[in-house]
Amino acid sequence: MARTSPNLVITTADVKNMRAAITQEGKFKTTFVAVKASVDKQIAQKITVPVPQDGGGGYTHERHKKNYQLMYDAGVIYQLSQDERYAHYVRDMLLEYAKLYPTLPLHPKRKMGKQSPGKLFWQSLNEAMWLVYSSQAYDLILSSLTTTQKQTIEQGLFRPIVKFLSVESPQTFNKVHNHGTWTTAAVGMTGYVLGEQEWVEQALYDLEKSGKGGFLRQLDELFSPQGYYNEGPYYQRFALLPFVTFAKAIQTNQPERKIFEYRDGIILKAINTTIQLSYNKLFFPINDSIKSKGIDTIELVNGVTIAYGFTGEKGLLDIAKQQNQIILTGDGLKVAQALDNKFEKPYQFKSIAFGDGHDGKQGALVIMRQNVQGEQAVLFKPAAQGLGHGHFDKLTWQFYDRGEEIVSDYGAARFLNVEAKYGGRYLPENDTWAKHTVAHNTVVVDETTHFNANVEVGNANYPELLFFEKSDNVILSSAKIDTAYKGVSLTRTMALINTPIHNGKEQAKSLVVDIFDVKSKEQHQYDLPVHYKGHLISTSFKLNTNVTNLPVLGTDNGYQHLWLKAQAQPKAGLSQITWLNENGRFYTNSSIMDGEASFIFTQIGANDPLFNLRNENAFINRKTKAKDHTYVSVLEAHGEYNPSKEFTLNAVSEIQKLSHKKINQVEVIEIGFSDEQHYLLAINSAENVKHNQKSTFSFNGSKYQFDGRFKLFDIKE
Repeated sequence: MARTSPNLVITTADVKNMRAAITQEGKFKTTFVAVKASVDKQIAQKITVPVPQDGGGGYTHERHKKNYQLMYDAGVIYQLSQDERYAHYVRDMLLEYAKLYPTLPLHPKRKMGKQSPGKLFWQSLNEAMWLVYSSQAYDLILSSLTTTQKQTIEQGLFRPIVKFLSVESPQTFNKVHNHGTWTTAAVGMTGYVLGEQEWVEQALYDLEKSGKGGFLRQLDELFSPQGYYNEGPYYQRFALLPFVTFAKAIQTNQPERKIFEYRDGIILKAINTTIQLSYNKLFFPINDSIKSKGIDTIELVNGVTIAYGFTGEKGLLDIAKQQNQIILTGDGLKVAQALDNKFEKPYQFKSIAFGDGHDGKQGALVIMRQNVQGEQAVLFKPAAQGLGHGHFDKLTWQFYDRGEEIVSDYGAARFLNVEAKYGGRYLPENDTWAKHTVAHNTVVVDETTHFNANVEVGNANYPELLFFEKSDNVILSSAKIDTAYKGVSLTRTMALINTPIHNGKEQAKSLVVDIFDVKSKEQHQYDLPVHYKGHLISTSFKLNTNVTNLPVLGTDNGYQHLWLKAQAQPKAGLSQITWLNENGRFYTNSSIMDGEASFIFTQIGANDPLFNLRNENAFINRKTKAKDHTYVSVLEAHGEYNPSKEFTLNAVSEIQKLSHKKINQVEVIEIGFSDEQHYLLAINSAENVKHNQKSTFSFNGSKYQFDGRFKLFDIKE
């Protein structure tokens, strides 16, 4: 393979343009100066390549991570400054690794049976990440090396590590999983640098070049046709970097493959989908996710940069501006210059149902957004299991308002890279609490977890998205699953509503309508939790609160981690629970109760001897000894609390009436307010409702008619 250097993500043509750019004022030069100063400070110190001994977050683990980033940065600075000192530093560090690597056994902190072990790192995933960066660093300094130096580095380091990650680790290399993505990207990129086309072919098609694994199979299997990644936003963000980096290297070296056009542009779709899967710059924290991860992560910065370089879409510049990070690449230069010229346009966040699974038909992840009085979002999750990082939470939901999480998901039980907390790995409580159904906002049957917490069964079954539709004021979705529990059918319909305003006289009301229908031929106990963020303000019913000691709610499936703080037995009719969020707004959950169901108020923290769990609150709507049961509730955002200016407005719910009737195939939810505003949400729940299909129903002596799936009737009309 005759080639020039560099020729992966950064090309010789890029270098020419970048060298010109650092002579002119702008964002690109500012970034170059900052990165150069950081590299200068680090290369003034002695090269340290320690013998591996620590798990994630430990000294040697972090040192090897810093080394690969430093080598990459120094390689870039070498290309831009043409100062040999930077190339020599990378060369000398690679020579140290070439001495060390052949002597290494498997990592002493490896966890056999759970993760494929590495040598430099406790898992081979980190080894592959190291190689993705280090292969690029080598590419950037290749032209400065002698033949002997190249042979020493390649024979002592790159060839052994490629062999270890590929032919010696087929279980990871051939796996359709984010670990496989990182590994194939690392090996394929190194193949381009070393002129080993066979490695590239294996990276693309698996070790046997059968197409049953490899990078292209991962593009086929791990993304839906819309670019949604099966494990959810957190791991979509994580997996994005090897996908876009290797794709860029493929485009550079073999443009005839048209990799960015592969599967109808799936890589570019995945980048945009990752952005859509965020709220207020943070990713929706479903499945195993760290809740502080957001759009400024380096993986998405690279994704947005490469996508803009390829498409020139000005909405991407809006995200790049929010990320406030410029990458020192040819595409990064395009982003920097466009931002210097203020070419950005607002990125359009949408209400959308992302089909799950490789065919997009294995359920969906539904995002509903409204933009009245601060953007609101409902995340509805009738999605597939999501492999080993998935949680058992079919048909769960979350709610966001004014930049804050209101109805929450716990995410992962983990202190990422905090070695003092279980080595920075997933905590035991991830399996005993965070993955279980009761840790989410969906129905739990008989205090057991969906699919009996069996990942294989979960992966083989998924909900069915019944419909997703929207109008000016209402976004509506419904889904069902019959396999989460044997003999129990779960159907949930959710709507995000901003009520219409007439003549500018009324104020729009923000509502989430939730109808959860449970059916079975046998009697069961049904629990529907709502995990809320904020301070409980009031309830419309009397609480029996445990004030001197706290019993534990249950014994297994997550219940063993819940303190039972209070119980209540509301009368039949409307019951309300109000809390105050730190965004200064009140939220009231209004539920229709039958006089037999009860509320249980809980706090996380029981059976947690090392204080690994956050002490968060929930209330559970419990119905016992029931075959069929329908939960109907409305979440209302209202009022304002301003401690600085010492005023409080509308701290009490305005909902005074709530009813639910099913008239043939039409479900009718009546919502009445204290200011005499009155609404009916009518939904035709039949299958395959056509756009012009007419539905009629009678309610309180009046006849109503609507076309299509649903309509919000304003009774004042």
